[in-house]
Amino acid sequence: MVPKKDVLLQIEGLRIEGYSDEKWIEIVHGVDLTLHKGEVLGLIGESGAGKSTIGLASMGFARDGCRISGGSIEFDGMELTTTPESALRALRGSRIAYVAQSAAASFNPSHKIIDQHTEAPIQYRIQKRVEAQEDAMELYQRLRLPNPDEIGFRYPHQVSGGQLQRAMTAMAMACRPDLIIFDEPTTALDVTTQIEVLAAIRDIVDQFNTAAIYITHDLAVVAQMADTIKVLLKGEEVEEAPTAQMLDTPKEEYTKSLWAVRSFKRPQKSRPASADALPIVSVQGIDAAYGKVKVLDDVSFDIYPGMTVAVVGESGSGKSTTARCITGLLPPSKGKILFNGEELPPRYQDRSKDQLRQAQMIYQMADTALNPKIRISDIIGRPAQFYSGLHGAELKNRVDELLDLIELDPAKFYNRYPPELSGGQKQRVGIARALAANPAFIICDEVTSALDQLVAEGILKLLDRLQQEFNLAYMFITHDLATVRSIADEVVVMQRGKVVEQGPKDEMFTPPHHPYTDLLLSSVPEMDPNWLTTLLDERGTDAIGEAADV
Repeated sequence: MVPKKDVLLQIEGLRIEGYSDEKWIEIVHGVDLTLHKGEVLGLIGESGAGKSTIGLASMGFARDGCRISGGSIEFDGMELTTTPESALRALRGSRIAYVAQSAAASFNPSHKIIDQHTEAPIQYRIQKRVEAQEDAMELYQRLRLPNPDEIGFRYPHQVSGGQLQRAMTAMAMACRPDLIIFDEPTTALDVTTQIEVLAAIRDIVDQFNTAAIYITHDLAVVAQMADTIKVLLKGEEVEEAPTAQMLDTPKEEYTKSLWAVRSFKRPQKSRPASADALPIVSVQGIDAAYGKVKVLDDVSFDIYPGMTVAVVGESGSGKSTTARCITGLLPPSKGKILFNGEELPPRYQDRSKDQLRQAQMIYQMADTALNPKIRISDIIGRPAQFYSGLHGAELKNRVDELLDLIELDPAKFYNRYPPELSGGQKQRVGIARALAANPAFIICDEVTSALDQLVAEGILKLLDRLQQEFNLAYMFITHDLATVRSIADEVVVMQRGKVVEQGPKDEMFTPPHHPYTDLLLSSVPEMDPNWLTTLLDERGTDAIGEAADV
């Protein structure tokens, strides 16, 4: 337990309202929060519990469509609810920093990463440009980013999602703030890269006596990071306790349900016994490149109807790039893609409407995959209209059916826009959009990474039910090995653009493993507050990122 220190942030009776259906509705109901200097508070709960809303309120900020309607927010003796906006702007970025869930949606795509990193220290006259750039490179190195002296001079789209997330964590640390709000900072990261970020965050907090609010739905991660855990449900506090006590003896039934190990695990399926059986998708010896940089090297695997193949590997290993080749978004430079035994044109522009319909994709970054200015009903309805020719009442009924499938009430969500939804709700809309085309094959690119444990389990059950009902085939791209254990039939392990190991799931999780597979398996966080410390001691600080520099 953290010894008593000076209180940095004191929130009392916080009430926040959201504007919906032309009226204000209270969404956070009188939450209290106390944070001391150098302390880390973990906020956990389901999607829509109010975690991110409370985290933003700690900066005296409410997102569009929300307002702070009551309570007190005192930061280092300053009452933020009555502080002028100009003074709040001076605080944000210098003394209070925020690490958002979606790095891709947070960076300006038109500016180099290092120019965005150095903006705050230069603006607040903490460092000159050269000093700020040198400090950025040092932080990049500490966060185990590849080529730390050069990577900052790239644009956001020129690095992987995991690398961009680490760059944003470095940017938040640029001014060495007193408080950092981490809003799901490792959601987009693979397990080995996640260790790098978690270790770096802990180091910064300890070294600079920085306080932090760590928002997450990953219980094993919060166990490594937080001194105290606060559980939220529908904008209300369920309970709060020191981490070890909360893990060992939670009091409330809701907390116990969160703590329960994911129970869903469907029976593993085998490939068809018949020698004549055709895979629905066959990837055969494909190479691919971005410009002159080769990113895929002789990748081959098959996916059969009604089966799920999980593709795992670190950030930058080529998982999503392989999916882009299958969908025709990135034509391979060598090899071919077969669909039901028939070779597909490399470019999606050359594929027929039915070929496009048969293979759909659910994207990793729901924030950037959904147009913020288009209603949910139109986002889901467009593929149903385009591929199936539905109009009028038939189209509305189909959209309502899809909203019901993803457990979003059509009466409430039909006319909403993406910014009015939580991260988990946005991802579910992405799933419904893919289902709207009635595909035979779906690429699921980290579809549960933004969801809390309970909602993720519900999504996996939904995908399993749909697979059984329609004999769907899934390519499941993920860094969550618990998801692999739950839903996969076969596993493909990728590293540096190559397939290093593949086979049935039960064989892949049974030793001996390929050394890289063993590294992935040993990097999955456990519900033990000492797990990360023990792992760092075993591997050594210099070795924890040995495979994360792809």
